Amino acid sequence: MKKLLYILSVSLASTAFLPSCTNLESEMYDVINPGIFPVNEDDANALVTAAAYAPFRSNWYDGMFTAANGGIHVIGDMTTDIGYCQWNDVCWPDLLDVNFSSTSDCPTKIYKNHINFIGKMTLALDRISGIEMKEETKNRLNAELYCGRGWLAYMLYDFYGPIQIPTLEQLNDPLGEQIIPRVSQAEMVTFIENDLKAAIAVLPATYKVTDSNYGRFTKGLAYTVLMKLYMHEKEWAKAEECGRELMKPEYGYSLMANYKDIFTLENEGNPETIWAAVCSSSVNQQLWLAHVLSSQYPTRNESIQKWGGYRVLWDFYHTFDKSDKRLEVLVGEFVGTDGVLYNEANPGTVLQTGAMPVKYGEDPAATGEESQIDWIVYRYADVVTLLSEAIVRKNNAVNQEALDLLNMVRTRAGLTAYTLSDVKDVQDFLDKVLEERGHELWFEGARRTDLIRHGKYIEYARKYKNSVTAQDYMTLMPLPQSVINESKGQVIQNPGY
Repeated sequence: MKKLLYILSVSLASTAFLPSCTNLESEMYDVINPGIFPVNEDDANALVTAAAYAPFRSNWYDGMFTAANGGIHVIGDMTTDIGYCQWNDVCWPDLLDVNFSSTSDCPTKIYKNHINFIGKMTLALDRISGIEMKEETKNRLNAELYCGRGWLAYMLYDFYGPIQIPTLEQLNDPLGEQIIPRVSQAEMVTFIENDLKAAIAVLPATYKVTDSNYGRFTKGLAYTVLMKLYMHEKEWAKAEECGRELMKPEYGYSLMANYKDIFTLENEGNPETIWAAVCSSSVNQQLWLAHVLSSQYPTRNESIQKWGGYRVLWDFYHTFDKSDKRLEVLVGEFVGTDGVLYNEANPGTVLQTGAMPVKYGEDPAATGEESQIDWIVYRYADVVTLLSEAIVRKNNAVNQEALDLLNMVRTRAGLTAYTLSDVKDVQDFLDKVLEERGHELWFEGARRTDLIRHGKYIEYARKYKNSVTAQDYMTLMPLPQSVINESKGQVIQNPGY
């Protein structure tokens, strides 16, 4: 299952100078000669792996899913009622206070670090088009590029609104000093939708953990991202179709019996996982526990690094039922290695701002900050709760099916199932969905988008983060000011910034 990691590491080295997706940065466009590379199937595999997969890694301090402040799940959740960081690094105040500006580092980081991969994937599609190889292989590689490009475009759209999408002609004329403007919202949605549908038409439903292709993009992943796009656009019927598709037996998805078992080394590739960033002890390594655990927290492996940074705010912690099994890995009380009982009443410096979001299990081989446990990006619990919401929003009525879907996650946590008599009206049900998804998906990157869709993002920033700087327009983050300056005003900043 770790084969993809080796391919990716080799591919990144061989394609380090792939050109940028906009003309806003100067790069060494003549380093790779398309007449020399790629020329065969192995080259094509290396090129596609580097272009399509490089953004979607949890690789130390690199990749979209790093546990550090460049991770999209970290940046997103730290701006919500869930997240807090106990460090004084310069990036955190802007996120924690919801005080975004075009010169803020972290709010603009996802754009700065990943926008260029849109163009790299477009170029890769062109560069492999003339290579002789098995038709099945070429179709799969094209589909992986479409999936990666559509997925990345969706994530950038969710954070920043419509982005710059260069054409192949523009990319093939890198010295032409062309300014690439942002596309319209309709064009953006169509671009994402078309790419994901192109991927869906070809990719396999899923890969088992024992398959050497485990970690590659799948139809299940593409449908999940498409569902999230439709939820973002309030296309409830289309979102429902995606959710129902993902429930079909061919995908093999199901909920794990125990929440805490989802995120462990021994259960990698479990049936709840739709897609995970594959990690190993030698190539990609994720750093979650190092960012979360305090030095006083007891672990079986005493060699694990513990920096004690990330916390879940006490106000959010108190929204859990005390019998909720998810609290087994959201630690609000423990006896430390120093013999002290730490909790909200006696937090010391350990739990001063909130509970400890442990979530992931220990890597017994870890000797520092690293962990080889795969970082789970999307899982089935996310899909069934979104489907529950989509059904109710589409019909503007609560039915038993929607309630049963929500209860799948709720009862897994050891809680009493809701009945129709427990739900006052549609709004009450939507509030219950929002709360349940928060309890289920903390620090998995869903909370910011959920709050925006429910119209509560800025309200919660003011109420729970005590933000005096949060403004209504901050449901979108700003583009970097450098992009606006270098475009000489032809790239338009988001309103309010």
